[in-house]
Amino acid sequence: MAACLLAVACRGQAQAEPAGSAPAPEFVGIDRWINSPPLTLAGLRGKVVLVEFWTYACINCIHVTPHVNEWHRRYRDRGLVVVGVHTPEYEEERRPANVQAAVKRYAIEYPVALDNDYRTWNAYRNRFWPALYLIDRQGRVVYRHIGEGGYEATDARIRELLARD
Repeated sequence: MAACLLAVACRGQAQAEPAGSAPAPEFVGIDRWINSPPLTLAGLRGKVVLVEFWTYACINCIHVTPHVNEWHRRYRDRGLVVVGVHTPEYEEERRPANVQAAVKRYAIEYPVALDNDYRTWNAYRNRFWPALYLIDRQGRVVYRHIGEGGYEATDARIRELLARD
């Protein structure tokens, strides 16, 4: 049973799709922020935002982290804001000190929101770790990628969105 749940939740197989330009849900129910004061999507309007749903014990999330770190470093000065939404799979992942230690261990410099009650996760109707959502400057979800891989396609989509006024 646990293996079945793991296969559904922590997804290694990549899947990207256009997200249909729906308005991006706001960050809700966030217990704590790491590396940033609290953020809102309304406050980020005019920026391209990459929302990454992750949890520190998911191996697929660990594999994606270097790529997300690189996008943050490469594009932050061009208008990309990366927000990691840490949504726990296991009880120990709910502890802020454990998440803080993981943020340090993986050299994550971008803001991380602790979504222990799954409120932001549910607002996005997310079901998998890791999952990436790109939000355009008008606040619409325009791209979603689930799982590992597809890094070149995600990078190209980031560059495309940054090139738009």
